Amino acid sequence: MRAVRYALVLMLAAMTAPLCAQTYPSKPVRIVVPFPPAGAVDIVGRVLGEKLAQSMGQPFVVENRAGAGGIVGSEVVARATADGYTLLAVSSAHATNPTLFPKIPYNTERDFAPVSLVAGSSYMLVTHPSMPVKSVRELIAFAKARPGTINFASGGPASLPHLSGELFNLMAGVALVHVPYKGSAPAATAALGGEVPLLFSNMLGIMPFVQAGRFRALGVTGTKRVTSAPEVPTIAEAGVPGYEVTGWYGLVAPAGTPKDIVARLSAQTAAAMRAPEVVKRFSSEGAEPAGSTPEAFAEVIARDTAKWAKVIRASGAKVD
Repeated sequence: MRAVRYALVLMLAAMTAPLCAQTYPSKPVRIVVPFPPAGAVDIVGRVLGEKLAQSMGQPFVVENRAGAGGIVGSEVVARATADGYTLLAVSSAHATNPTLFPKIPYNTERDFAPVSLVAGSSYMLVTHPSMPVKSVRELIAFAKARPGTINFASGGPASLPHLSGELFNLMAGVALVHVPYKGSAPAATAALGGEVPLLFSNMLGIMPFVQAGRFRALGVTGTKRVTSAPEVPTIAEAGVPGYEVTGWYGLVAPAGTPKDIVARLSAQTAAAMRAPEVVKRFSSEGAEPAGSTPEAFAEVIARDTAKWAKVIRASGAKVD
């Protein structure tokens, strides 16, 4: 009798699972952004939430829960009910935090269900015009002749631009010295003034200075040239084969969220990223809309977690 009862429970669950996806969402959905308002993750979360609300018929409300480099908000979602009504907007910090914060109160692989990659962005390596280098190859030769004497700036310790520089050191065999600033704007200001000769930065804040000739662009960190600066080569093609850094934004849910709900959210996210107005908006912010299956996004997270763990440990990068 107990076996029959158990079989009936399983059958009922199988019958009701598709119904859950059909009726989801039946109330507002919360998207937790683990960073302050007006930042890149917040912008991505709000644009996505607006499109999902339009296509799925319920509000997708952004809630900023900033703190500890994204850990505070991430823990909120890791502990939330796995019913599809609490989601987390994530960035590449989702892959670097496990190494930077060994006592992180959740497991990024075990406690979350990847939904979809949302957007990706390259960073740019630029130099002050006074630097006597005009290419990545020239920079490598220049730096090898002066080990430990050439500085590069970033918007903060253990940020992805900082780690981009550390990966460059490891792969190019040079010893550029990191100088952290409290934000990408102060770092750019210092580089513009010649205080620091090199800068790894997001493209949005520095492209006007590149176009005005106040910065010389040496390369972009992604796997392909960017549409807003097609004349600038990738660092890989410019002299460091295999080099690649792509910042990304994505959507995850608490582990255990029904797979049919995750699949529906993934499909709707991919559709939202194809909307012309979203493509235009993200391009203006220096990002490229994406959209992926949950499985593909899980692979991105796992790959970057392993990649950045090696770079962080090899370079000694840490959060102050």
